[in-house]
Amino acid sequence: MGLLGIGAFAKASRLSPKALRLYDELGLLTPARVDPVTGYRRYAPEQLDQARLVAWLRRLGMPLARIRQVCALEAGSAAEEIRAFWAQIEAETAARRDLAAFLVNHLSWKDPAMSPKSEPLSIRYAALSDTGLVRESNQDTVYAGSRLLAVADGFGGRGAPASEAAVDAFKRLETDGLPTGSLLNVLDDAIEQAKSAVHGVSTADASSDEAGTTLSAMLWTGSQLALVHIGDSRVYLLRDGELLQITHDHTMVQSMVDEGRLSPEEAASHPQRSLLARALGPGADAAPDMRLHDAEEGDRYLLCSDGLSTVVPAEEIRRVLTGTGDPERAVRELVALAIDFGGPDNVSCVVADVTGPEAAGS
Repeated sequence: MGLLGIGAFAKASRLSPKALRLYDELGLLTPARVDPVTGYRRYAPEQLDQARLVAWLRRLGMPLARIRQVCALEAGSAAEEIRAFWAQIEAETAARRDLAAFLVNHLSWKDPAMSPKSEPLSIRYAALSDTGLVRESNQDTVYAGSRLLAVADGFGGRGAPASEAAVDAFKRLETDGLPTGSLLNVLDDAIEQAKSAVHGVSTADASSDEAGTTLSAMLWTGSQLALVHIGDSRVYLLRDGELLQITHDHTMVQSMVDEGRLSPEEAASHPQRSLLARALGPGADAAPDMRLHDAEEGDRYLLCSDGLSTVVPAEEIRRVLTGTGDPERAVRELVALAIDFGGPDNVSCVVADVTGPEAAGS
C-alpha cells in the first residue's frame, strides 16, 4: 500500500486533518512526506498504529507533551506510563470527590444544637510530644482544645517554628465564632494564613535551609469533625474496635503505591518513604485534603506525626487505643511505645474521644 493522503489517513486513524496538522507542528506525528510546493502531507500505513494510540490517549485526556513521551517508549514502558498517568487522574478525581462531598455535607447539614430533641456531643482530649532518642530537637507541634486538634511535623533548618506557625494559624478557630454556613470558607482562610506564616518563617533566615511542615488538623463543630490534611502526619479513627486511617499520605512513595509501581510492603522499607509530595512551605504543592466526618459517641480519633505511624505497627497502635480508657494515658503509652521501638524521630500524638455533652474537656 502506498502513502495515504491526509484525508484518507485522518479517516483511518480517527483523527481530524486539523489535529494531524497540529501533531505535525508539535513533532508528535510527522508525515512520511510533505510536498515541497503544495505542503500536502502524506503518511505511511505503518504510522496508523501510532496515530490511533495518539487518538486513544487524547480521549483519556493526556496532555500532548506526555503523549510525546509515551509514543517514544517501548510498549512495556509505555504501558507503565499510561498506568501512572491514570493513577494520577484517579487521585485527582478522588480529591475533587472529597471536596464535593464536603460541600454537599456542609450545605445540607443541620446543627444538632438547633434541634430540641438532640444535644451536641463533646470531646475529651489529650496531646503529647517527645523529641525521641535520635533527634537533637523537636520540630513537631501539637495542640488539643475544645474545638481544635492539630499535629504538624516541621522539616528543614527552621522546621520547629514552621510547624508552630502552621498550628498557630488555626488556633484562632478555638475562640473565633464560626459564621453559619461559612465553615469551608473559614477553613480555607486558615489554610491560606498557615501557608503565608510558614513561608514567612522559611524566608526569615537566609542562612538556613528552606523549611516547611506537614499539618493534620480537625475542627470540632459539635457533631462533625472538619479535617484539613497535608503531608504524612496521619489521622486515625477507632470505631467499634476497628482502626481506620482516614488520611492519605502525601509522599512520593505513596504515589508510587497508588500507581502500582510499589507494593505497600515495599513502601514500608523504601529509603525515600519520607520524601513529601505535598507540604506547607516555599515551592511545595500546598493543596490540602479537606473532608467532613460525622462523629458518633464512642469514637476515638488519633492524630500523629510519622514518628509514631512509621515506627509502631498499626496493630500495636490499635491495641493501645482500645486498651486505654483515658486520652491522657493513651498519648503517654503511644509515645512510650514509639520510644520502645527505637524513637528514631520526633513523636507526637493527639487522642480525642467523642462523648456525651456532660463529659467535655480534657
